[in-house]
Amino acid sequence: MENSSVGVSKSIGLFDSGVGGLTVLNEVRKCLPNENLVYLGDTARVPYGTKSVASISKYAEQAVRALESYDIKALVVACNTASAAALDVLRNSRPDLPIIGVIDPGAQAAVSVSQKCHIGVIATESTISNQAYQKAILSIRPDASIKAAACSLFVALAEEGWHEGELVEGIVKKSLESLFVHDPEQEGIDTLVLGCTHFPSLRGAIQNVVGPKVRLVDSATTAAEALCNALDGLGLLNPTSRNGKVIFLVTDGPERFARVAKNFYSELIMPEDVTLIDIQHFGFN
Repeated sequence: MENSSVGVSKSIGLFDSGVGGLTVLNEVRKCLPNENLVYLGDTARVPYGTKSVASISKYAEQAVRALESYDIKALVVACNTASAAALDVLRNSRPDLPIIGVIDPGAQAAVSVSQKCHIGVIATESTISNQAYQKAILSIRPDASIKAAACSLFVALAEEGWHEGELVEGIVKKSLESLFVHDPEQEGIDTLVLGCTHFPSLRGAIQNVVGPKVRLVDSATTAAEALCNALDGLGLLNPTSRNGKVIFLVTDGPERFARVAKNFYSELIMPEDVTLIDIQHFGFN
């Protein structure tokens, strides 16, 4: 890949089905505060988690084409569902573009911190059904013991700002029951992967339910670290000392995006800061 002063100053693109990927954007801003970023939330078609693999792949391709119109130097698929369904296709069609997903970094982190390699995974229905995290973890540790549960209801809780309290913890406890049922032939889970970018906002409630002995792995943090390492290795880090700019794009409802964003993003986003785009201009009409 060409390494020039122009190249390193290009933006990094990130996309998600909606606002959940803002947790990844948060972590990227912490790791790489001087990088220019373009974030696309495909809010017209959220959630991806209940869609077919074929539909998710089409949506992902359109999202990346939209981001490529901003001449990006790297891409983060800031959505576990899209990472599971479309990451390989996106990489194969763009061999010169560094593309980071959230699943492989999360799987690697889970294996690294798990003492017994008894790992739980919670994610959307689509991510769990195609066993993306299970496959990624087993590719690193074939002897790992893995339990998984779809917790799609957590997405609604996160977006409505219901992050803590008795009601939230009750829903979390009910949703995680299958992971923590006592099995005399198997030791309990010691690590739990938050396999949806919405879930870090519920981290406190989840930790209260599972207890302090269970380590939580956040795919947002691990993806940001993977991006930083990849850009460093390719010589694509922006050396400027100025704070980078962030462009926000959505495919529907800029006002709602700005309102809900406060539950996921550490900086205030105003509706006028969000640009509405027509995703249909980027193929697959």
